[in-house]
Amino acid sequence: MVLAGKLITELGIKTPADRFYKLFQSELHEVQNHCERIHHTKLHEGEDWHDTDTVKHWTYVIGDEVHTCYETIEEVDEENKKNTWKLFGGDIDKHYKVFKLILEVTDKADGTAAAKWAIEYEKINEDIEPPNGWMDYLSKCTKDIDVNLSKARVARKD
Repeated sequence: MVLAGKLITELGIKTPADRFYKLFQSELHEVQNHCERIHHTKLHEGEDWHDTDTVKHWTYVIGDEVHTCYETIEEVDEENKKNTWKLFGGDIDKHYKVFKLILEVTDKADGTAAAKWAIEYEKINEDIEPPNGWMDYLSKCTKDIDVNLSKARVARKD
């Protein structure tokens, strides 16, 4: 049985790609204010939320269960609005040897935008299920964030 895999979902968003990406690129500490499934975030090591050497601690809900993990930024590609994060520790290490989240935000030709999430993972053994709950979690968080960023954008125009 294959232990490694990749899951991908692409979601249409109302928020312009630049603004949506900015939240993850330079305002990561604010994500918990836009998504109720993220209960708490804090710096674990380091002083800058967006430095590749910084470790963040996350508490979040998938399904009805509270989970925790640590995260570091693995790669930043500002030109293509793409970030890769490595997740580890906490509940991640119970199931996976490798767990990466990849976000790429794009503008579409019709004037809308899309957030594309990918999860690259390697399970610790063949009895572990793929992280399908994570895809639901990312979809719900993306929708929550999009609604909140869209409301803030409309409020600024008034």
